[in-house]
Amino acid sequence: MIDAHHHLWKYNDRDYAWMSGAMEPLRRDFLVADLSEAIRSGGVSGTVVVQARQTVEETEWLLALAEANDCIRGVVGWVPLVDAGVASHLERFARHPKLKGMRHVLHDEPDDGYMLRSDFNRGVALLKEFRLTYDILIYERHLPQTLEFVDRHPNQVFIVDHIAKPRIKDRLLSPWRERIQELAKREHVYCKISGMLTEADWKRWTPEELKPYFDTVLSAFLPARLMFGTDWPVLTLASDYATWAHMFRQAIAELSAMEKERISEGTAVEAYRLQPCEVESKR
Repeated sequence: MIDAHHHLWKYNDRDYAWMSGAMEPLRRDFLVADLSEAIRSGGVSGTVVVQARQTVEETEWLLALAEANDCIRGVVGWVPLVDAGVASHLERFARHPKLKGMRHVLHDEPDDGYMLRSDFNRGVALLKEFRLTYDILIYERHLPQTLEFVDRHPNQVFIVDHIAKPRIKDRLLSPWRERIQELAKREHVYCKISGMLTEADWKRWTPEELKPYFDTVLSAFLPARLMFGTDWPVLTLASDYATWAHMFRQAIAELSAMEKERISEGTAVEAYRLQPCEVESKR
């Protein structure tokens, strides 16, 4: 199984100011040694690490970690997509075989229409030239803009993080359900089953509460465009790694063997163009 979404960081107050209030447990380093222990507990063989800071220095750091650790199969980094000189950043980073995509923390932008800016779209339009995906990090309120955004780039591979963060804690399905179903009609858009527990009540969530949201994306994207992710270590606010991995396996238990393989690994391999890790290639 591949974890298509997790983070690593060396904590500091400046870059991780969003870890406020109840997020205090995240205010420490989470490094490869911690990751290795977590993925062992969940029976995961490979991962995709995703940016958590909006700096090119973090992208460099994540690529160095990926180069040194076979379990990290891919990196989703960050570059200033609105910068007129973004192509030079992309040319430099795209030389690294484990760079697979880019992401911007759209849901923290004060402007809910940030993704429709012309300078941002000029940057996104360059990604396909470098065979890079784009991870969409939004709240459900951004789905109308997201539909327009992805329609502007029909040849770009997009991957929706955390099923677009529906209001699970409030047990609201609409209008998220109808909008995510509409988004799923775009065949160049994939979706990650991740980040769900931290959109629920961290202390009182139940698998039954999550089921309508899982069922919605399963029927909309089908296994062919769904992939497993954890959002670790943010996940630890609501669950440990092994519990989420087990619950995911329970959720897909009635699918066919081919569908299970697709959601657990195959979709991530396809969307991110992952190569077999060195250990697997020696078997």
